[in-house]
This record gives sequence, C-alpha cells and structure tokens, in this order.
Amino acid sequence: MSAVKIITDSTADVPKRVREQLGIEMVPLKVLFGEESFLDTVTITNNEFYERLAKSELLPKTSQPSPTEFMEMYERQLAQKPDQSIISIHLSSALSGTYQSAVLGSTLLETANDITVIDSKSASFGCGMLAVTAAEMAAAGESKERILAKIDEMIKNRKVYFLLDTLDYLQKGGRIGKAAALFGSILNIKPILTIDQEGEVSAVDKVRGTKKAMQRIVDLFKQEYGDDAVEMTVGWTHKSDLAKELAALAQTQLKVVTIRQTEIGSVIGTHAGPGAAALFITRV
Repeated sequence: MSAVKIITDSTADVPKRVREQLGIEMVPLKVLFGEESFLDTVTITNNEFYERLAKSELLPKTSQPSPTEFMEMYERQLAQKPDQSIISIHLSSALSGTYQSAVLGSTLLETANDITVIDSKSASFGCGMLAVTAAEMAAAGESKERILAKIDEMIKNRKVYFLLDTLDYLQKGGRIGKAAALFGSILNIKPILTIDQEGEVSAVDKVRGTKKAMQRIVDLFKQEYGDDAVEMTVGWTHKSDLAKELAALAQTQLKVVTIRQTEIGSVIGTHAGPGAAALFITRV
C-alpha cells in the first residue's frame, strides 16, 4: 500500500503547528494591497494582514497560485516518494481559481503520478477540516479510496456560519450599500454568513444584537444536527472577543465531542473584517 500525501492551500487556515504535526504541505495564495504583493501566511502574517486591512481604504485582492507553482509542489513531493498518492484539497472553485490552477498543475507533470485534486466547496477551516481529517487518516495508514470517501461524506455533512462584528467590510466589498451599512450599524444589526453547498458565500440572516445573533447560529446548527455528536472548530478574525462566547454557547446546546481552534485568514477576513467569529461543524 502506497503512502498518501495531503496538500492544501493557505486559505484552508490549518494552523502551522497542525500542518507540521500531520505533514500537510501548503501552497500559499498571494495577497495584494495595491502594488504590494505578499505570500499569504508566509511573507505576511494574519496579524499584519488585519493591521493593513484596518488602514486600507480599498479592500485587498487575492491571487491564486500559478499552475507552475502547483506543479513544482507536486514534483517535490513525488521526488521524495515516487510511489505515493497525493490528495490536493483547495478553496472553493466558486470563490477562486485556485482549484483549477491545481488541476492544471497536476497535468503539467511529465512523470506518471496519482494526484487527486479536490474542490472543497468551502473556505477557511471548511476546507481545512478536510485536509486535517485526510492527513490523520493517511497517518493511520488508511487507503486513498477510504480517505476520498470520508472527504465526500464530510462535504455533505459540513456546515459553517460566520458572525460579523461590523458591516464596514461588506460595504467596502460592494455586497451592501453605504446606507445599509450606516443604518445597520446604528441599529446594531449583525449579519450571519455561510458558505452554501455550491461553495458560494451567502447571507443567511440579519439579527439585531450580538447575543440574539449567536443564539440564531446555534439554532441553525441544532436544526441540522439535533442531538447527533459533532466535531466543532471555532474560528475568529483579528481581535475577536465573540469566538469564545459563541463556542461556549454552542457547547451547552450541541453534542460537541471534539473542539478545535483556528484563526481565519485573508480570503474570508477581507469581507468579514476584524472581530468576526465562526463555527465549523461536521457530524461525527
């Protein structure tokens, strides 16, 4: 049985410590502030990203890795273990060209290979949870086929909701008008976002007040999972005080058997802004 290597990209928000423990390789996207370009989480940290975001009049842009960059990553891994299988799991194709770039990169290799590229149809740890579970299964000696079946199951069972602290970044990104942002702020409206089954970011609800919004998110999870055992990851953007409170509320009302933590990076952070919280949940 050949080994299985897991590769993802920087938007999966898998903490560096976890990547190193599980041997997950990461291909960074690029973050563009005007003419300045950075490698996501490599030449710009999350803290530096959010500090620049707060000072920037315009939202930064992200750029996917090139097919050549993916090809070079695959070549390095196959040079170390030519007979290993590679599962490459990436940001939703509805949000970025990263998945397509990885597919093209895999076709550029001149040697025989066994590379499967997965469209996670999600972002942040909605993608990262697939990479982490796949790497844990690979470390346990599971076959590529069983890992792919588990990824497919998780994509169907996974839910994620984001609670934003401010409407400013939705307005900057053109998702809402200035008037809506102004009145929403005055009325303390808290938008709840999700990533749907097609991998698109969409608004679920707008709730007045933070505590009501947190309960609304927990209610949405209860509708989906009821009393089923779930794995939960709590995520946050820069300086969020909401994340711990939201996670604690969810733990009192859901059957959480495993909990992880992660900091949300540039792709979701650009639109959510600092102070946002998120829960990523899948049925065990």
